[in-house]
Amino acid sequence: MGNTPMGDDDTRPDPISGTVSTETGTLFARSEGSAPGVAVIDSDSRRPDATGEEPTKGNGKAMAAMGFSQAVDNSEGGLINTFFPLIGVAFGVGEGMLGLLSAISKFARMAFGPFWAMLADKYGRKKVLILVTGVWGLWTVASGFAPTFTWLLILYTISVVGTVASEPIINGLLPDLFKQSQRGKAYGTIRSIGSAVGILMGPAIGLFAMGENPDGNAWRYAMWTMGGISILSGVLIAVWVTDPRQNTSREDMMAEAGRFKIADGIKLFKIPTVSLMAGMVVLVTSLVLLAFYPNFLVVERGLTVFQSTVAMSAFSVGAVLSAFLGGRLADLFVRRFGEKGRIMLMQIYLVSFAATVALATQTSYEGFLPGVGLSFVLGLVFSIGFSGCVLPMVSNVVPTQLNATAFAMLFSLIQGGLTALMALGVGFIAEAFSNQTMFLFFVVVPYLLNAGYWFLFYRVYPQDVERQKERTEQVGAGTF
Repeated sequence: MGNTPMGDDDTRPDPISGTVSTETGTLFARSEGSAPGVAVIDSDSRRPDATGEEPTKGNGKAMAAMGFSQAVDNSEGGLINTFFPLIGVAFGVGEGMLGLLSAISKFARMAFGPFWAMLADKYGRKKVLILVTGVWGLWTVASGFAPTFTWLLILYTISVVGTVASEPIINGLLPDLFKQSQRGKAYGTIRSIGSAVGILMGPAIGLFAMGENPDGNAWRYAMWTMGGISILSGVLIAVWVTDPRQNTSREDMMAEAGRFKIADGIKLFKIPTVSLMAGMVVLVTSLVLLAFYPNFLVVERGLTVFQSTVAMSAFSVGAVLSAFLGGRLADLFVRRFGEKGRIMLMQIYLVSFAATVALATQTSYEGFLPGVGLSFVLGLVFSIGFSGCVLPMVSNVVPTQLNATAFAMLFSLIQGGLTALMALGVGFIAEAFSNQTMFLFFVVVPYLLNAGYWFLFYRVYPQDVERQKERTEQVGAGTF
């Protein structure tokens, strides 16, 4: 397939023709003279896109379990941010150390996100999810016993090594469970479930920090509780989630696993849309906002720690709505404007989010009710772009077999590393100046610049969508 940007002509001899029956369908190896590889004759429920008509019913419990898993993992990271005022008092550290804790999770995202995704692609995504979402919760429990800030850094670092795994694995699993026309809805629903669980989980754990002078050990109680909930999420994954790729014969599974090489992740950047996404994530700085916003509410807007958890729940309410509607709105844009519809919606989102962050962080106010209201508005815009635009766009231009790897490379390796470096610096900037100043120059401005950057997608993305089917066949043939 030398006329595509993904590889060279294949000159290998054609494989011997034949058929293999599996639990999910009948496969055949093409006869001599045909293009090499494996094709689907009947139905192969591992890949709904094979015919575009495969049923996707029965995945409700799986989506609930995966949404709960994402909520737990996101809450584990947010736990440090929310309870940092108490951690800072307990160990005598300032906002610069909040930046360090936040950077640790981002560096873990960068270094271990691709690692977990590779293991998941090769050995089974469900097995890896159970390990990193369930069993790994024991490290969060251990973090609550930290006697010094140094020990907290060590134990927290180990715990987030597992926390970062669920997002790229789940994002890579969804394309196998839903056909292309339903992926915007699926991604939006997963994020909605995660946000909905967070609405209840945040204030519930925040009860440990009730009052103007909460117990100094409240953050420890929160860590222990969150670790237990994480273990529960692993149980739900084990019971409710089925990895379609595990429903294959042993030979087919081993052949598919054996094709993966780390070089494949690098080759993904030959896809123009993926390369542009790599540049785009540099300007997606919302992770900085999420790391410092709870502390901002306490330090600069006068909320108590418990009130900040309620405000973040209001944020989650808005995020539920934006994620749920964002995926459907994007699918509507695609039906109305074609493949360029997602690009148009993304630009609208970027400008809207920059304006909303400015409203929530640059206007002068104090008190609980304004904090809750502005947090809700912030969440109402927050999830539209990634749920409805970015995640489906990546899955639409990357071969299904490498979806988890693509998400890990873009959002764990690249975005995670850049955000980690940024968090290290902005923590000390916030300590020297203010969180308000930091939000203006490190969130509002980059999002406005990103809206202009997205004009570059109009030319390449529709072409990459057309090429996706051919690239998937290349991977299946072992020529990618």
